[in-house]
Amino acid sequence: MSDTLRISNVVVRFGGLTAVDVDELTVPRGAIVGIVGANGAGKTTLFDVVSGFVTPQGGSAVLDGEHELLRRSPEARARLGLGRSFQNAVLFGSMTVSETLAVALHRKLGRAFALSCAFGVRRRAEARIAARADELIELLGLEDYADSFVAELSTGTRRIVDLACVLAHEPSLLLLDEPSAGVAQREVEALEAVIRRVKELLDCTFLIIEHDIPLIRSLSDELYAMEVGRVIAHGKPDDVLADPAVVAAYLGTDQTAIARSGAAG
Repeated sequence: MSDTLRISNVVVRFGGLTAVDVDELTVPRGAIVGIVGANGAGKTTLFDVVSGFVTPQGGSAVLDGEHELLRRSPEARARLGLGRSFQNAVLFGSMTVSETLAVALHRKLGRAFALSCAFGVRRRAEARIAARADELIELLGLEDYADSFVAELSTGTRRIVDLACVLAHEPSLLLLDEPSAGVAQREVEALEAVIRRVKELLDCTFLIIEHDIPLIRSLSDELYAMEVGRVIAHGKPDDVLADPAVVAAYLGTDQTAIARSGAAG
């Protein structure tokens, strides 16, 4: 199986502090790969490197075996198929879910939409956007919320809307940063089903930072554990979560705490 993403020898230093020092991290095509670790382990900084918001002191991040990401702007990386969600989804509360997705799709179409308008077929272009928004709403199970204002939604539903906005850009690789943060347990279960549905129907590859151990254990094909910027374990989720170094650095020995949603945060 080829790799959608291969990270090699990435180093990030802030002053005298080494925030990331990753020798190798790979994401096989079509897989869901998880990253766990305590706050400050360097997980989000690594995402920021891959998506173009932090410049490393060295290293490489190659997409689809041919595109070196670290020499490109965030916008260029997105055009190559990199999608990214953030810990705190920032959406316009005064817009409905349908309107929010339409805005995301306008950005995706960009010049094509502008040219359509210039040649007098704006109505046809907007109909295509509306149809695609409806497809995303159905895909993510948002039919009951299509006409609801974003400000009225629960945290979990807003996160699914945020995911829909990222999917509007048709990424081949999705970086999800703590998608279950602040989400009620019943919504975590719904989120897991949504991620699996997206992977199956859109053939997406996922790299997910997550503190909810039951969720990331269930979702992941492979799991990485990080501590102070370094990878300390990699393998099948059960093997990584049983690794003595991971238990000592992150999980502790309280099995009740490990099994409880979000307990390791």
